[in-house]
Amino acid sequence: MRAMLLARPGAPLQLARLPRPVASPGQLQIQIEACGVCRTDLHLVDGELPDPCLPIVPGHEIVGKITAIGKGVEGFSLNERVGVPWLGWTCGKCQFCLKNKENLCESARFTGYHINGGFAEYTVADARYCFTLKDLPAQQSSAQLAPLLCAGLIGYRALRFADDAQRIGLYGFGAAAHLISQVLRAQERPFFAFTRPGDTDSQQFAMRLGATWAGGSNQSPPTRLDAAILFAPSGELVPLALRHLDKGGCVICAGIHMSDIPAFPYADLWGERVIRSVANLTRDDGIEFLECAEKFTIQSVVTSFPLERANDAIEYLRSGALQGAAVLKLVPDF
Repeated sequence: MRAMLLARPGAPLQLARLPRPVASPGQLQIQIEACGVCRTDLHLVDGELPDPCLPIVPGHEIVGKITAIGKGVEGFSLNERVGVPWLGWTCGKCQFCLKNKENLCESARFTGYHINGGFAEYTVADARYCFTLKDLPAQQSSAQLAPLLCAGLIGYRALRFADDAQRIGLYGFGAAAHLISQVLRAQERPFFAFTRPGDTDSQQFAMRLGATWAGGSNQSPPTRLDAAILFAPSGELVPLALRHLDKGGCVICAGIHMSDIPAFPYADLWGERVIRSVANLTRDDGIEFLECAEKFTIQSVVTSFPLERANDAIEYLRSGALQGAAVLKLVPDF
């Protein structure tokens, strides 16, 4: 099968021919139809994530059809469309797994980081961490569904930490923000989009999706915020977001990697303001978000690339040159 392989951090992905993986007990073999290109893939390629299993096939926003079912797997059928997320395996035995916090599992393994991922024609995945997509609208293409598997899931988990906040700031209006903004719009919760200074294209994109206000991260919103979700991996945004929070508000850092947070006055935190991170996802997050995606008919705005152009997709993501999400498309839509 064809696959895009990362041999070492900092190197471009290389097109390779690999044996088609075989489903072991507990696994599904999946013919990949589309795989989203996530900022985490960019961090992996740039060497910002520690100890990847190299060489590795990146990609963890996978949509495809089941082509083989491993021994002991129940609840799935051949040719069923499924999604594979970032969290790919957990031990089921550590203190976190036993408390339904498998996103914090001490031995967790992640798709496209420790386990070969979706920048390929086929993959195998632990059936426990595969989501059925049969309830989502059939007219949505696999390319449109792929970003739901990470940008949507992580965005949704971050939004859950905002509790019942009404005025929400979204820092970095990329794949995750453009999906979660659709949830906020459906819930009639005002949101405020912060982009790179001068990025009027992203600001206009946010306004089209229902933002109450959109501006650069160096600007002040027209009102205090109840919560701010940071999708941009810039630690310097944390103090900026804090200054726009009302008392009791929360800054939620949604990325797996972020540059260091600079020092800031305690007065900016005082008033029971909170800073917290989001780590990975749980299966319950996935189930709830996919139900939400069905209910609100969430639709990804995508730019598609063939598998061989994975490096181009990563560069477009790096430069912020596209709106919505980048997706590798492996089969034509039917």
